[in-house]
Amino acid sequence: MKKVCFVCMLMIAAVAASAQTKGLQVNLWPSGAPTDNGDVADTARVVVFLPAAERATGRAIVVCPGGGYTHLAFEKEGTRWADVFNSMGIAVVVLKYRMPHGRWQVPQEDAKEAVRLVRRHAQQWHVNADDVGIMGFSAGGHLASTVATQAEGDARPNFQLLFYPVITMEEGVTHQGSRENLLGKSPTEELVARFSNERQVTNDTPRAFIVLADDDRAVPPANAIRYYQALQQHRVPAALHVYPRGGHGFGINESFPWHAEMLMEIKAWLHSF
Repeated sequence: MKKVCFVCMLMIAAVAASAQTKGLQVNLWPSGAPTDNGDVADTARVVVFLPAAERATGRAIVVCPGGGYTHLAFEKEGTRWADVFNSMGIAVVVLKYRMPHGRWQVPQEDAKEAVRLVRRHAQQWHVNADDVGIMGFSAGGHLASTVATQAEGDARPNFQLLFYPVITMEEGVTHQGSRENLLGKSPTEELVARFSNERQVTNDTPRAFIVLADDDRAVPPANAIRYYQALQQHRVPAALHVYPRGGHGFGINESFPWHAEMLMEIKAWLHSF
């Protein structure tokens, strides 16, 4: 236990000393988005946090906060993660994606464009275009897993990190609010199947790190477990961490009982490839 605490103190110190370039905001669609969500005030953008150039490893992560496809937990599931990853030499690109309002194309258009944006700026941001991951929380985890399983070409990430994710759109297992906000109240069976991402896993799906709490009452743990099983069936490298308690939506909050252990597991996983 003393060893764990000492390592945690070192990580906290590294976080405090990191992150040279902060908060570069970029409009995703300066000429207008492909699909209109009906809300002219809801624009997509990213906030870019770069590590000091001498620490940069070339890795980058696009972060999709959660919020049931109605809002975004932009700090605890977004910007507050920047120092954690910048301390590892990883660039962080926090995505403020547009809400779908039943237009399912909207969030994934934004997330795919965010991945493309990172690759277009790879040289400027000291990023390796072949080392761009995506990370998502809750409904943002559904968005991240959608991009991970369905995007193609330069929109396809190289790895994924999912926190208490919504994965399936099947009634009784999904988060009903996320389903209705994304697909509407009466989606077709085809749409339900298309956005049940455990069904979209292939041998080419990028490796995954998945975190959740056993006592999550908002998004059933079966979502993450189904996804993990699908990854296993297709021989995709995956790590699944189920903590005894913590509920839903803990993000980067230090009140989460296994906060320090979770950060160490993330760092170890990222160092594994």
